[in-house]
Amino acid sequence: MLTAADYRPPRLLRNPHLQSVLGSSGLRRHRGLRALAATGAETSEHILDGGGGARLQGWHSRVPGREPRGMALLLHGWEGSADSGYMRLTAARLLADGLDVFRLNFRDHGDTHHLNEGLFHSNRLDEVVHAVADMVQRLRVRDLVVAGYSLGGNHALRLGLRAGIAGLPLRHIAAVCPLVDPATTMSSMERAPQLYDWYFRRKWRSSLVRKRALFPEQHCYDDATLALDMRSLTAWLAQRYAGFGTVEDYFDSYSIAGDRLAALPVPASVLMAQDDPVIPFDDFRQWRLPPSAALEVTRWGGHCAFVESLSGDGFAERWVADRLGAALPRR
Repeated sequence: MLTAADYRPPRLLRNPHLQSVLGSSGLRRHRGLRALAATGAETSEHILDGGGGARLQGWHSRVPGREPRGMALLLHGWEGSADSGYMRLTAARLLADGLDVFRLNFRDHGDTHHLNEGLFHSNRLDEVVHAVADMVQRLRVRDLVVAGYSLGGNHALRLGLRAGIAGLPLRHIAAVCPLVDPATTMSSMERAPQLYDWYFRRKWRSSLVRKRALFPEQHCYDDATLALDMRSLTAWLAQRYAGFGTVEDYFDSYSIAGDRLAALPVPASVLMAQDDPVIPFDDFRQWRLPPSAALEVTRWGGHCAFVESLSGDGFAERWVADRLGAALPRR
């Protein structure tokens, strides 16, 4: 089984910013598209019940004529989607290892803005849990494993806290560079090179513009609001749409820092890069995990990238497939 020590990229790829750019590049997206197609899997769309009228979209991939070892649920990062390169590349690895794969889109991610009037925010875990339960029932899943990247890693670990109550047959969680403390991550992004602020603000503002065009009566915010800096725009979202008095309260609502995962009942594996320019590594020094959870740290990797070559090969998708596959029976 792979370990963090096995990730040794060539010297050219040891810069965290180059890693982070390559990790979400068009090269990886095209490589993921080809890899998924090469598995021979059939992929079908599902609109899941998120409870309270919420609807979430997901994509189920299965190899025809094969009894799967289990179902792998994949959760993307903020402003990513089910079609992100790392999602498809991970799906291809898992399909090759005998699993079915379900790639879930969070609200307002991918081409799903029309499904719900309300805006996405990171405290909407209830609808994710409800949608996953719907998927498990609809597809008759007996053995479930889940992997998440960045915000998706945060959601995957919080999903583990709810698995028993929701009746999910969850066997293992793999989280890559999970968002631990949103408050410190915001501060980290404010200190990081402007590339990250530009990337995330551009994608978020585009999402908000699209939402406003679809539901103009519900969302009548002006362009001056959209021009706010990241912290101010997040505070506006927290107070106007998420029901929190302050942005600090909002950040606290989905934090998994300190001992919040100490009672996690599902075995978990976490992969983190020490040089991640988005998620502060210091957050992991103060983390308290249960004995059934393991944190693995690489020296390099950037944010959710772990690219191994200029052709776009990735260590993270191999690591995820190893961890999730080991939690399921061989057939």
